[in-house]
Amino acid sequence: MTCEAWLAQTRASYDTVAASYADLVRDLLATTPHERAALALFADIVHAAGGGPVADVGCGAGRITAHLHDLGIDAFGIDLSPRMIEVARRDHPGLRFEVGCMTDLDLADASVTGLVAWYSLIHVPDHRVGAVLAHFRRVLRPGGPLLLGFHVGNESRLKTQGYGGHPMHVHVHRRQPAQVATWLRDGGFTVEAQTTLTSAESSLGAIILAAAT
Repeated sequence: MTCEAWLAQTRASYDTVAASYADLVRDLLATTPHERAALALFADIVHAAGGGPVADVGCGAGRITAHLHDLGIDAFGIDLSPRMIEVARRDHPGLRFEVGCMTDLDLADASVTGLVAWYSLIHVPDHRVGAVLAHFRRVLRPGGPLLLGFHVGNESRLKTQGYGGHPMHVHVHRRQPAQVATWLRDGGFTVEAQTTLTSAESSLGAIILAAAT
């Protein structure tokens, strides 16, 4: 696994907050109908493609993985934080969760029907986004949908505390949808839909649905 400083800091931070994070975000989808609608549309596209495995990359405590499973999707989760994976397995027994890194994604080429990165690119610095999207493109089957959620803005800030007041040390990168869409097109994706909305964290968020070309 690639061992860059920001990765090590992100892993350690989410190991620290995993239990409290899971408690705080567990029911957020119940209050965000537009996010549920985006996930339902994604699930419909996967079903229309004949089904197959779907990777939730940066799954955290597994709430999106579990929601996709409830929509009839063969979803599994991958996260950088071993402690997050422990919590995901505890809270969602029977679902598949693995420790892994989106900058060095350990999945076979064209092995997944769809891929979700739900507010998990927010800690990836700009200079590494292209490499992450290249992995997403590599593991997706041709035409497979990619669903991204991220915070909207123009700044990066250091998050030193969160999720129950526990110490963290991660940079949160807010980006404009146009920039993310450009990265996607440059990375071999067709952008099919995008929208902005109030995210589950009560900030301005964006969702982009793209397809591997």
